[in-house]
Amino acid sequence: MTLDLQPGQRLARGVSRHLASHGYVSIEEFVPARGLRVDVMGLGPKGEIWVIECKSSRADYQSDAKWQGYLEWCDRFFWAVDTEFPTDLLPPETGLIIADAYDAEILRMGPETKLAPARRKKMIQKFAVDAARRLQALRDPRV
Repeated sequence: MTLDLQPGQRLARGVSRHLASHGYVSIEEFVPARGLRVDVMGLGPKGEIWVIECKSSRADYQSDAKWQGYLEWCDRFFWAVDTEFPTDLLPPETGLIIADAYDAEILRMGPETKLAPARRKKMIQKFAVDAARRLQALRDPRV
């Protein structure tokens, strides 16, 4: 199964597994707003919203010009990279997760910037609708 995944997808899988171990649910390739697509969005047991961007190489990171636009859509922001990634490239004021296809570890917690209640409600509803649509598409692809 993991052999068919791209490097970033492998990181996302490990991150999602790790989030689940902390009571979070996650959705990959989530669109919080037009023009933005985050690699993993995690929803915590108290409604916390985390965004995790998975970077599989230096070039992948350097080509990402949109990541700062994700900050207004989450309570915490993280980068997820593998053990070979040059982490000194990553901004120190962001969270850091080391991951592989099977698990992950949070090395640095991203600073908390709480979402406004109206935005949180909108994001949780969008998260639920997207997750339900994906599940329905798996169960009944003709819908």
